[in-house]
Amino acid sequence: MQRHFHEELEALKQTLLAMGGLVEDQIRRVMKALLERDDVMAQEVVERDRQVNTYDVEVDEQCVSLLALYQPAAGDLRFITTAMKIVTDLERIGDQAVNIAQRVLELNREPQLKPYIDLPRMAEQAQRMVKESLDAFVARDTALARQVCGEDSEVDLLKEQIFRELLTFMMEDPRTIPRAIRLILISRFMERVADHATNIAEMVVYLVEGKMVRHTLA
Repeated sequence: MQRHFHEELEALKQTLLAMGGLVEDQIRRVMKALLERDDVMAQEVVERDRQVNTYDVEVDEQCVSLLALYQPAAGDLRFITTAMKIVTDLERIGDQAVNIAQRVLELNREPQLKPYIDLPRMAEQAQRMVKESLDAFVARDTALARQVCGEDSEVDLLKEQIFRELLTFMMEDPRTIPRAIRLILISRFMERVADHATNIAEMVVYLVEGKMVRHTLA
């Protein structure tokens, strides 16, 4: 019975990592759709969210089954409860990718407002944070998890920089306002991706050390 339990724990981890890989790819693809003004790719991101949601349900069901069948304790219990938290953040990252894709489809109906410089940097940083938080989860690496939490401030700074630049556009020419607002929204959605990656990293610290560090790491 113990062997089956650990096999199912491993299967849970692999499902979670498959979901993580998918949402990472969603962020990468939606930014490519923005840069290349690619409606087809943006629409694919929207449609692939169904797979993210399928993983969400699958992980939840696996967690509930493990809790009901094996009544785990200590580290195994923390692993399962951590997985249930992480899957929620991954699903929300997927939602942010969809939000961005919808703004991309709207932006593509009009001429591009400006060259995109900081948004791709922001996306790259946020995507890296998602990957690193999942790597920290797999390796139970609290040093990497804490590093991810520290990287969140860089994304915040980029968001503020983007806002200031776009505010200048809007003040100089009111006709740019609809496009500028959509780009500001994209930066906010990307900031939330980084926030969810930070949540995952904080749960890794809980998994390994057994203590909650939410709102305390920076």
